[in-house]
Order: sequence, then C-alpha cells, then structure tokens
Amino acid sequence: MNFKDIDAPTSTETFNKGVIEEKTGNIYQSIVIMGKRAEQINQEMKSELIQKLDEFASHTDSLEEIFENREQIEVSKFYERLPKPTSIAIKEWMSNDIYYRNPNEEA
Repeated sequence: MNFKDIDAPTSTETFNKGVIEEKTGNIYQSIVIMGKRAEQINQEMKSELIQKLDEFASHTDSLEEIFENREQIEVSKFYERLPKPTSIAIKEWMSNDIYYRNPNEEA
C-alpha cells in the first residue's frame, strides 16, 4: 500500500451513522468490518516501518550514532504524520473500497 497517496483525514471527523450502516443494514457489523480492515492496515504500516528502520540498524551503535541518525528520525516522523489506520479504513469504507462477505448468508 502506498501511504503517500492516502487522503484520509488526520484529525477527527464526524460521519453520518446512516451512511455507515447503509451497506450492511447493521451499524455494529459495519464497525466490525472497518475495525478488521484497520487492523490489516496497521499490520502493513508496522511491517513497512520495521523494514525501513532495519536498513539503518547497526549492531555496534555508539551513543553518538543513536542521537545523530537523521534518516531514521525522518522515516519515523513520516509515519507519525500519516493518518491513523482507523481513519484510512473509514475512508475506504465510505469509498466502497472494502470487499466483505457474511459467511452465514447464502450467496
């Protein structure tokens, strides 16, 4: 997932309850679907961040190198400024970008 192109809000927004529950007919089911998607996004973000930070890892760091690793600090700041996984999941839900199915319902 390309996190640079995400246009989800970085601050709190209010959404219409009716719009959220419209697709499933149940607000709680919609929230569970968005929550599971947020967990997936969070795992993607975490693994990508760890992978990028591992590039800068050095097993023989001195105290000076730890405080002066600007590239690592910039990568960390980039991920801190990204929208939260929940905001991204809500944006995807509102844009009909999330596929879901209920295994209890007949296809």
